[in-house]
Amino acid sequence: MLINKTLRKWFPWRTWIQPWDNIDRWLLLLAIGLTVFGGILIRSTQATQGWTDWLQHWTIGAIGVAIAMTIATWPYQILLSLHWLIYAVTNLSLIAVIAIGTSELGAQRWISVAGFNVQPSEFAKVGVIISLAALLHHRPATKLSSVLQILAITFVPWALVLVQPDLGTSLVFAAITLGMMYWANANLGWIVLLFSPLISGILFNIPPTSHWLWIIWAIWLVTIAFIGWLSIPVRMIGGLGALLINLGSGVLGRVAWGFLQDYQKARIILFLDPEQDPLGGGYHLIQSRIAIGSGQLWGRGLDQGTQTGLSFIPEQHTDFIFSAAGEQFGFVGSLLLIVAIWLLCMRLIFVALNAEDDFGSLIAIGVLSMVIFQVFVNISMTIGLAPVTGIPLPWLSYGRSALLTNFIAIGLVESVANHRKKRRF
Repeated sequence: MLINKTLRKWFPWRTWIQPWDNIDRWLLLLAIGLTVFGGILIRSTQATQGWTDWLQHWTIGAIGVAIAMTIATWPYQILLSLHWLIYAVTNLSLIAVIAIGTSELGAQRWISVAGFNVQPSEFAKVGVIISLAALLHHRPATKLSSVLQILAITFVPWALVLVQPDLGTSLVFAAITLGMMYWANANLGWIVLLFSPLISGILFNIPPTSHWLWIIWAIWLVTIAFIGWLSIPVRMIGGLGALLINLGSGVLGRVAWGFLQDYQKARIILFLDPEQDPLGGGYHLIQSRIAIGSGQLWGRGLDQGTQTGLSFIPEQHTDFIFSAAGEQFGFVGSLLLIVAIWLLCMRLIFVALNAEDDFGSLIAIGVLSMVIFQVFVNISMTIGLAPVTGIPLPWLSYGRSALLTNFIAIGLVESVANHRKKRRF
């Protein structure tokens, strides 16, 4: 007690920061650093147009930091009693988009609030994380009934996002769900079975140009049937059910293809060979690869990129912000950026491992799953390894709703860190 009084007398500023005394400072600093760097990249893509999106990015980032710091002081356990309310608000906001939302770029994803377009599907990611964390806290995913409950709860917001249509965000929901179920001790075989119909839907709709493809199909079906036999309690039903579902997903894949918008079909087809339509659907990917390749080892330098400076890449300040980093800072700069994101993810894992309870640990893992999936898909699509899905690069891409969502998520994780037991040395 005497030591504490002496410290407060000598260092009065410690009293001011006491509410955040146990937060993960590295996690917060990495998020802020990525936001600052994102603003620099956004400015470099719009230097010739005179737009101020970079300034808005920093402003929203500052608001996001304030929100995160506020959330960090609140005990996150209060969300356990509010998770159904949060779930209801999440779904109602997604329904409101369908009813009164505004359309841009072929999708209805935004609601206009005081002159600003708000994207509820971004905030829905946090709502889903809180809802699933609360459910898995009470019922771990060690039983098949618990897994089915989680899937049913996730299906409603997932379907509401998919009909907007927003395929990218719906995939983020799937990644969050699978990541959290794995952390909640779900059988790994169940997770593979849940993911397998997507693979089958793609694999069985590839034209059989070689006899090797028939062999691959056969191996895949045998493997999935064996996993179902091994992991489902009633083995015969598990093996046969997994086989039939994956066979049926091939047919459903063709049906689902018919529901996709024309631009979504073009994105899926053209990422394999963007030169088929170099001035249309393949233009983004071609220009992005040119930009990243021209950066070589050390990059052209800030504001010195030709593809970036002359705006050859559409949406380069949002979905394709990584191409600006690759062109101006080269392979070394891109690698350092990925390392920074990796360190942030490691801090999320550290918080999850040291959380006070399962609820806090699951929140951190939910945020980790969201970040990892978005980073992987965004970078993959800019270098031509994945279709263009419109998924932003966390803290770097311009987008007010996405940036606020990321800082709200960080605030929740910081609350988990701030309210854990303090270590004694």
